[in-house]
Amino acid sequence: MNKSELINAVADAANMTKADAGNAVDAVFAAITAAMKSGDDVRLVGFGTFSVSARAAREGRNPQTGKTLTIAASKSAKFTAGKSLKDTINGR
Repeated sequence: MNKSELINAVADAANMTKADAGNAVDAVFAAITAAMKSGDDVRLVGFGTFSVSARAAREGRNPQTGKTLTIAASKSAKFTAGKSLKDTINGR
């Protein structure tokens, strides 16, 4: 499912226009992004948790030359599925 398919599904399920559903989906994505940017977790009970994971700087190697290089520290988005979502996916 891509974003436009998600918008169509939301519009059908909530009995709203596609434009309103698109605005709602964009607002949800913006709220999750803003919370994660500030370092907060977003916990949606029964669905899952969006969080930020920190990666420390580390040494790596260029696979072509074998030369050692430093990989900078970074942050990454992480999603952990909730129990209800896992159970639904597994048919329980």
